[in-house]
Amino acid sequence: MAASEQPAAAMKRRHKAQYVSGQQAKRPRGGGGGGGGGPRQLELGMQGILITCNMNERKCVGEAYSLLNEYGDLLYGPEKFTNQDDRLSGSEEEEDDVEAALKKEVDQIRTSNEQKLRRFQSVESGANNVVFIRTLGVEPEKLVHHILMDLHTTKKKKTRVILRMLPISGTCKAFMEDMKKYSETFFEPWFKAPNKGTFQIVYKARNNSHMSREEVIKELAGIVGSLNPENKVDLNNPQYTIVVEIIKNVCCLSVVKDYVLFRKYNLQEVVKSNKEELGQQNLLSASQGEKLEEIKLAEEDTKEVKPEDKNQGEEEAKPNESNNQQA
Repeated sequence: MAASEQPAAAMKRRHKAQYVSGQQAKRPRGGGGGGGGGPRQLELGMQGILITCNMNERKCVGEAYSLLNEYGDLLYGPEKFTNQDDRLSGSEEEEDDVEAALKKEVDQIRTSNEQKLRRFQSVESGANNVVFIRTLGVEPEKLVHHILMDLHTTKKKKTRVILRMLPISGTCKAFMEDMKKYSETFFEPWFKAPNKGTFQIVYKARNNSHMSREEVIKELAGIVGSLNPENKVDLNNPQYTIVVEIIKNVCCLSVVKDYVLFRKYNLQEVVKSNKEELGQQNLLSASQGEKLEEIKLAEEDTKEVKPEDKNQGEEEAKPNESNNQQA
């Protein structure tokens, strides 16, 4: 009797171990060093930060979490969350019981849904070399502007692979009618009378071929003008820059300040000193000058000799020949 009970208990433990390991494999990976539920890809209604990088997306996510948590704590205070793995750790006796394991898994799912989501959570953007960090309880424009202002002032480089960091405070379907309807309300805080300002529109589409850049800019500029006729386009140094980032069928929108000052919100460029910028400009000018000089020399080398020059050379040679004959 005891012999028959041992194989049954062993099978029970093996079944439980397979169940738990299978469930753990299915769980999505958390971001920012913690858990939390929520969607795992860019969706309508999200707010967050769109970050571009050069090939190394994994390192980009790590840099983004470090930078955002640093400045997020400064602006909003330290994030408060509970570690569900520690809170839901069971006893050794429960681990040996299949029913207890199932109950624990259900409790974990329920708690994950009820638990407050993390302040910053990486989700799939839908495009290569683009990372999207979903935010919660944060004003993306305020946070990113604060980061860039600090980097611009201190000239302290804090990232290596992050290129641009664009706040996204609204998302809608990437179809013209949906964008027009959404923008009419979205633009009001900045452009509806009595508010007004100069503006420009910057547009970028990824993995989307049905939208027209010219049409989007024309329609959105028309909406801004309809909110207040005193809103004027300024492509040199506008007060506001309307950022339109389309990825697949999702349109990401934001209205940002100091777009020119902060080098198009490029974290690598904004930390450069004026001397470095002048040096780069001088190098560029010098290289361009060298290329022009090379072109001129090449043109002179390949230039054909004029016919009159040939005749003159022949005439000059004839007296020499006669002189030689006389000699």
